[in-house]
Amino acid sequence: MTMQTSQSFTIVLPCYNPIIGWEETVVDVYQELKKRLAIEIDLVIVNDGSTKNVSRKEIDYLESKIPLLKYISYAENRGKGYALRKGVENVQNFPVVYTDIDFPYTTESFLSIYKTVNQGKVDVALGNRDQSYYENTPLVRKLISQTLRASFKFFLKLPTDDTQCGIKGFNEKGALLFLTTTIDRFLFDLEFVKLIGKRKLKYSTVHVDLKPNIVFSKVNPKILAKESFNFLKVLMRK
Repeated sequence: MTMQTSQSFTIVLPCYNPIIGWEETVVDVYQELKKRLAIEIDLVIVNDGSTKNVSRKEIDYLESKIPLLKYISYAENRGKGYALRKGVENVQNFPVVYTDIDFPYTTESFLSIYKTVNQGKVDVALGNRDQSYYENTPLVRKLISQTLRASFKFFLKLPTDDTQCGIKGFNEKGALLFLTTTIDRFLFDLEFVKLIGKRKLKYSTVHVDLKPNIVFSKVNPKILAKESFNFLKVLMRK
């Protein structure tokens, strides 16, 4: 990871079996952000072992529209946390904002995260969802999310109870801390947020809103069961 600054920043997107047309969404949002900010934007996409909807056709399209694209791919699905660490390892320009491949949060939310960390007063900007987020969220995902937030608030002293919000931004210092996380799947966010508090990094929570008509991925019960072990790892992490 090269430590430098420039008139650019980096978006990191993990990618696993995205919906058809995902590459067009990425280009549309990228171009809108570039127009709004009037600066260059590096884009790092990490293909986390996708088995569908990611082929040379989609990558060629992205490369034709986004010259500053770095595409990373490997065969085995390792999890979002692993994919994001691979992406952050390849960042050259800061700050970094990571989110999901479908850019589920509004453009204003993304810009708020970027501007908060780019001002230089904090190391990390943490997206935070209010109750309106749950209005159109599938029941199972809603129950899991709300249960986790309540549990984290009760058991852990954290900078935010909304650790699993899928958009965060950070500077070089935050990136180095992020790369010390070890959890590959669901709870990597929780591990990162706990470390922010433990290492006393400067942070700010930023209200974010979900776009309408976002398609939620299915919750895998097997992965959730395995994450109970990772929760214990986070509890004991120094």
